Amino acid sequence: MKALGKHLLVEYYGCDRVLLNDFAQIELLLNRAASLTGATIVASIFHPYAPQGVTGVVVVEESHLSIHTWPEYGYAAVDVYTCGNCFPELANDFLREQLGATSGEVLSILRGSTENVPMKVYNRAAFAR
Repeated sequence: MKALGKHLLVEYYGCDRVLLNDFAQIELLLNRAASLTGATIVASIFHPYAPQGVTGVVVVEESHLSIHTWPEYGYAAVDVYTCGNCFPELANDFLREQLGATSGEVLSILRGSTENVPMKVYNRAAFAR
């Protein structure tokens, strides 16, 4: 089935807790991940939480990447949605390594069927080091 885009919903566990609370570094990493997909960055907005955690979105011409961190649990939720000739899997590989995730799960969903059929196709994969 052909699709207009691919959407990755990612759960990262066992991440570096200090890094997950580093506002500047998280923004840098998500922007780098967006570039690695081949997407064109339009804007990014990030917000630190008190006492801990970061949330942010990188808007790309091809859609978006977002992150929300819970340093106290070593957990990050990431969303990578790209259309066109982008490779969201490259963002996942990069972020998993950079955040130091020891385990997690990736749900990959094809979006926007070009065959005008509902897209219920997905791939779910867990990972661990």
